Amino acid sequence: MTSGNNSLSRPVQAKWMTVGTIGLFFFIFGFVTWLNGILIPYLKISCELNHFESYLVAFSFYVAYVIMAIPASWILKRTGLKSGMMFGLFVMAAGALFFVPAAMTRTYGMFLTGLFVMGTGLAILQTAANPYITLLGPIESAAQRISIMGICSKSAGIVATFIFGVMALSDGDALLASLKDMDVVQKAATLNELANRVIVPYVSMAVVLILIGFFVRFSGLPEIDPNDENSEDDDSVHASRTSIFQYPYLLLGVIAIFCDVGLEIVAGDTIISYGISQGIPVAIAKHFTSMTMVAMIIGYTTGVIVIPKYLSQSTALRICAIAGIILTILALSVPRAASVVFIALLGMANSLIWPSVWPLAIEGLGKFTRIGSSLLIMGNLGGALVPLLYGRLADVINPQMAYIVVIPCYFFILYYAVSGHKIGKRVKSIS
Repeated sequence: MTSGNNSLSRPVQAKWMTVGTIGLFFFIFGFVTWLNGILIPYLKISCELNHFESYLVAFSFYVAYVIMAIPASWILKRTGLKSGMMFGLFVMAAGALFFVPAAMTRTYGMFLTGLFVMGTGLAILQTAANPYITLLGPIESAAQRISIMGICSKSAGIVATFIFGVMALSDGDALLASLKDMDVVQKAATLNELANRVIVPYVSMAVVLILIGFFVRFSGLPEIDPNDENSEDDDSVHASRTSIFQYPYLLLGVIAIFCDVGLEIVAGDTIISYGISQGIPVAIAKHFTSMTMVAMIIGYTTGVIVIPKYLSQSTALRICAIAGIILTILALSVPRAASVVFIALLGMANSLIWPSVWPLAIEGLGKFTRIGSSLLIMGNLGGALVPLLYGRLADVINPQMAYIVVIPCYFFILYYAVSGHKIGKRVKSIS
């Protein structure tokens, strides 16, 4: 009897070991991605940028997803998901090392290049990891597994912003005050010293990424073939489809992901600069991204508990979209310093959008799963363009009213939750 129980428990143990390994990748996603929240005000000071220029940080990082997502699909087709993850980690390490010459010369363009290379590595890693965790179990509960990944990612965001905030902007208020009274030579020397503060954290990050890459190479992570794991119920119907463009629910899902990533980055990456613009001290404002991450973790934890037992994935998506609209209206309406709270709470509204959209969009793609995943990853372009639009409006109008850019995104996600995810779908509904 004992032997039989042990044999039954092994597949479950192996599955959760695999989930834990993929969770490590999502921790890396979060650590690298949410560093941008503190990197934006940091580079705004050290490279003397305006709002629009500083949000080129997010643009350079996320535009890599658009350029490299399709090539990532080709790489994964040749390497498989497991080796593709390792390759993505090595590319990210190379991007982190770009920060050394960028910091030594205080060259903004080189910082942006490093961010682009890191975004390229993440495009490969995410194109592999997202379908992997989606197809690791029943697709009806995929949002639950992706929510667990989200907890890993946003926990990393809290750690990253805290560490980088301490290392790079611990004296931010005093620095900003002293810069006003410095002559040109003294100011340049001070800003050069500020720029050099990123060298140690980014070199350390490169070393860790390389070590994790080798860990993946020699781990027992099983290979998953999306062609076998994500076929349609009706094979004759699936065989009649010859193009990814015959799956309109996927294409609408790409737009939904575009909106979601734009929303996440606006809520997480702009809130520090926004707080500073409202007269909140840097010592306090540098923790605002972590507030957004905590709100997202609360949302993810709720998703793990309620999906699919109490809420379907599409219902969770509707609730998130409606909550986002309400919180944004409140953020635009209350006094500016108080609006920071509602912007941070947008993290809770945003939390279950990606976990819900991804399985709704990828269901039943069969042989098109890899290219479908690449298109969804291209939706990360929202993280490049929506914050840039916010930055432009912040310069032209004011930083608070600029948050109006997120309202159309929430309305599209609401549409996708209600009907968009059903268009062209001929399989058993998972909504």
